[in-house]
Amino acid sequence: MRIVSLLPAATEIAAALGLMDNIVGVSHECDFPNAANDRPRVTGCPVHNTPLTSREVNEWVRQALRDNGTIYTIDEWLLRKLRPDVIFTQKLCDVCAVGYGTVAELAQTLPGPPEVVNLEPTSLADIFDDIQRVAETCEVPERAEELIKNLSERVENVREHAARILDRRRCFLMEWVDPPFCSGHWGPELVDIAGGHDSLGRKHQPSAQIEWQQVLNARPEIIVLALCGYDIDRARRDYELLRRFPGFGSIPAADGGQVYVVNASAYFARPGPRIVDSLEILAGILHPREFPEFVSRGPDDRRVVRIR
Repeated sequence: MRIVSLLPAATEIAAALGLMDNIVGVSHECDFPNAANDRPRVTGCPVHNTPLTSREVNEWVRQALRDNGTIYTIDEWLLRKLRPDVIFTQKLCDVCAVGYGTVAELAQTLPGPPEVVNLEPTSLADIFDDIQRVAETCEVPERAEELIKNLSERVENVREHAARILDRRRCFLMEWVDPPFCSGHWGPELVDIAGGHDSLGRKHQPSAQIEWQQVLNARPEIIVLALCGYDIDRARRDYELLRRFPGFGSIPAADGGQVYVVNASAYFARPGPRIVDSLEILAGILHPREFPEFVSRGPDDRRVVRIR
């Protein structure tokens, strides 16, 4: 079976199921496992890895969606050449990846035509369902059982330990800095399971732009910059913007030195197997004494860094 994955999460899921050799094409953002970087890239985005500020990126995305309905390009010639049997894409977010409708319409013109599979998770359970869906589509359903079992056991380990912690710390999981966005979908759920509470989050709903005053009013004890599509270094840059927001120093998280940046591109924003790593990262941030095995290993840890 020849697979084209237009989602980094789908690429990771397929790889975890032992299907990396079947992947013949990927998106411009697929970078894990390392073998994905050797595959032809079927999509592109003009602002991918650019030096634009977060506000400039936000404005460009809004304008591109208004003008073109998408922010991505598809190499139609390459897609035809790859002759996929199945294409993994999504309906969840027009900003995250090429839209399902665009892919489905193009797929109908390809030989076969290939099966187009929509992955659209809004919760942790949905992510596990997507793993099963990919396995069934690729005719290896038995491989999903062991993978989901292992991931579920890790989730329950955190859930059971966190449930015994009385101090559910106020945590703001921030998805974008300028303008401010709260987290959505599985993000607030991860905070809950890890033993915290995000009053600004939108559990199982899309993330949304919020007013900075809402953050000040929420008085989070911990702020985690899980900026969509950003790694540690990009998130650090946006922290410098955040610390200049009016009243930032008065927030308990800032005053108490509890501001963290995480590699959201690899973890929090990517609904694949490493979403459980995201949960464990949060557990280590929220309750380091109870979860010492998940605490950051210091400035060289490329998953999470405490910056204040």
